[in-house]
Amino acid sequence: MPTRVIPVQYMDPVFIPEYLSAGSAVNLDNPAAYLYPEWSNAYVHKLETVTIPDTVVISMSGYCMPTDSTRITDTYGYRPRRGRMHLGIDIKVRTGDTIRAAFDGKVRISRYERRGYGHYLVIRHPNGLETVYGHLSKKLVNEDDIVRAGDPIGLGGNSGRSTGSHLHFETRILGNAINPALLFDFPGQKAVTDLYLYTKDNREIYYKVRSGDTLTRIAMRNSISLSNLCRLNGISQNAIIRVGQTLRVN
Repeated sequence: MPTRVIPVQYMDPVFIPEYLSAGSAVNLDNPAAYLYPEWSNAYVHKLETVTIPDTVVISMSGYCMPTDSTRITDTYGYRPRRGRMHLGIDIKVRTGDTIRAAFDGKVRISRYERRGYGHYLVIRHPNGLETVYGHLSKKLVNEDDIVRAGDPIGLGGNSGRSTGSHLHFETRILGNAINPALLFDFPGQKAVTDLYLYTKDNREIYYKVRSGDTLTRIAMRNSISLSNLCRLNGISQNAIIRVGQTLRVN
């Protein structure tokens, strides 16, 4: 059995995990309570009222690859043509393929979103991560179920806003997306690292275009040069922007 990890102390400004021997108790009834102020079945995205620590150490101990598939069909990042972020990675799976929990944890959300994730799950883990599994054909667990790493939690599919059978997989902390490729190597079927250091400085920040905005005004408002703003978003300085479009600003 792999060594379990649970963060048990806070040393400003870093959450430091303490390694416990195999079999030591980990609270799966309220996982990562040291980091999350509440348990809610309501929201996938970031918690606006929660202060994010400057640095959080995330352990990959006891992980399981969510699927045996090694084929990445879409990566994490900004999509200029769509004017929005792709907050996870897409892995090619066949409809009916088994999808597994990435770590021990508790199912926070199990529901259907017709114009988005389709059938999807959100699981919170003791290491502070939440993992999102989208476009499933069937969910095998319910909200508030406790799962172990490797447990079957759903079947691959093409539900929701999807053009082909695949698993949309996200990793988040306090609702803020982290590129899953920094944690999971799907082609190699292994973890990228033993410990991942999440910092505010490395967090990507995005701005939603408002009525009357220009690229110059957005750059000034977010303390970034116009040239860097355009470079980050793959657009020219003369590009036409529209209300509601999302731009990366750091």
